[in-house]
Amino acid sequence: MRIRLLGTGTPTPSLKRMSAGYLVEVGDRKALFDFGPGAYHRMLQAGVKPTEITDVFFSHLHYDHCLDYVRLVMTHWDQGAGRVPELNVYGPRHIARMTELIIGENGIFGPDLAARTQLRMSQDVFVARGGTLPRNLPRPVVREIESGARIGCGAFSVQARAVLHAQPILDCFGFRLEAEGSSFVYSGDAGPCKAMQELASDCDVLVHMCHFISGTALSPAMEKNNMGHLELARLGAAARVRNLVVSHVTEQMDVPGIRERLIRDMSALYAGNLFFGEDLMEIPVGPPVPAKLD
Repeated sequence: MRIRLLGTGTPTPSLKRMSAGYLVEVGDRKALFDFGPGAYHRMLQAGVKPTEITDVFFSHLHYDHCLDYVRLVMTHWDQGAGRVPELNVYGPRHIARMTELIIGENGIFGPDLAARTQLRMSQDVFVARGGTLPRNLPRPVVREIESGARIGCGAFSVQARAVLHAQPILDCFGFRLEAEGSSFVYSGDAGPCKAMQELASDCDVLVHMCHFISGTALSPAMEKNNMGHLELARLGAAARVRNLVVSHVTEQMDVPGIRERLIRDMSALYAGNLFFGEDLMEIPVGPPVPAKLD
């Protein structure tokens, strides 16, 4: 299992931190967990083509977790030229309608898709890429899931649990992927809740949103439905997480000296391996190992 962070930021535009996106590779399958603005660019920087993505899991439909889905759907289809399987997409209610509004006959890219499938010059490009006419329209296999869903994906399986964040307007999930005797857990955006602790129990890697320095939330509602750094450390300890990754990092936290203080604070409560996530960081399933000193 290979785990890479594509986007570790928030909705705030940034050249340093793209919005939420995480890549997990198992065998010949490459799964994305959320795919917010900028995550597509990081995917390319990581050396991964859109046609290589097999599965996409959406925790919830805040735009900073799904905006680059449009680009992925279109380029996976266009560059794949009918030679790669359709995307498998899993997410909360409304993801099927969102997909249809992108690629349906009356969707926002309906005229674009008509041109690329019907005009001779576009057909020529399709054939040059290895396609065979007639050209079919994109049809990702979209499944709307509920809490408790268990999804088999060949080389790995994924469990979804409802977690506290933006209910009742948005369904919000955390995910646990199991493969090759290892486990990866992703919180989506989640506040402190028992479901997240149970989902992360004894996992190898937990990537969790950390939206503010504990005690500085703008309101009780923000404090309840998001995660502060001390609360995250306590979750990591209670769930016996082996590798804990801080992500969804706000500008408040991302200051030299402050980052180090937060790590020190968290280490007083959590004894496992702690990572302050950065875009394109690779997270080991086992303990981190220092490089050889030259």
